[in-house]
Amino acid sequence: MPTDSGHPAALDTLTAPVTVLVGHFGAGKSEIAVNLAFGWRERGESVAVVDLDVVKPYFRSRVLRDEMQARGITLVVPQDDRFYADLPIIVPEVRGAIGRAMAGGGRAIVDVGGADVGARVLGSIAGLGDPALADVIFVVNGSRPFAESPGAVIAMLREIERVSKLKVTGLAANTHLIHETTDATVADGIALAHAVSRETGLPVRFWAMLARLAPNPAAFSPQPWLPLARHITTPLDSRPPGQRRRSSIV
Repeated sequence: MPTDSGHPAALDTLTAPVTVLVGHFGAGKSEIAVNLAFGWRERGESVAVVDLDVVKPYFRSRVLRDEMQARGITLVVPQDDRFYADLPIIVPEVRGAIGRAMAGGGRAIVDVGGADVGARVLGSIAGLGDPALADVIFVVNGSRPFAESPGAVIAMLREIERVSKLKVTGLAANTHLIHETTDATVADGIALAHAVSRETGLPVRFWAMLARLAPNPAAFSPQPWLPLARHITTPLDSRPPGQRRRSSIV
């Protein structure tokens, strides 16, 4: 995962073996999960992606199963007729993958469903409350409903903490409008994340943006950047010739 020369990489800010991604519906958690997984794998690390998105059938990391397998990334998700199910299923492999990462067996990325509804499943997984073992990252996307102000973001953050019985350990700024994203969109989103940081004391670990839109990431922020390649799409999105559609709509 290339970054601007000299610009710090988001991959280096997440030091715990498990990364848990939470936030509003549609905040971009799944896309961040996939990009983190591909980035760490390119560095030679052992990576497992745990898809715990039990809320929506569209943007889920599990739709990239073939690509992950080709790269040697383990995807942990219900199999067979439960693959597309929107059910709070915690298969034994989930605890196994997280436990192996905590024991020093590589990294695990936990992609959680949106808002407090999706975060409820986290309460049944042991060990995630130890910040040395798990980074719990709240993805801030000010373009989502009920996320336009610091107060609204903090209210959702606290509700996720309440239902998951976990404490958020950091923030990721990921405000965008997909194809209509402008420099101002991203700059406003970074400012929103920093406003939340000031009120909560939580650090902004990194900010994310499509790599093709950020030829000079340092112009947006000197903080660590996660350059995104878009992997998960909807049936209405255009795609290059020959590229397979990657959404979980069946």
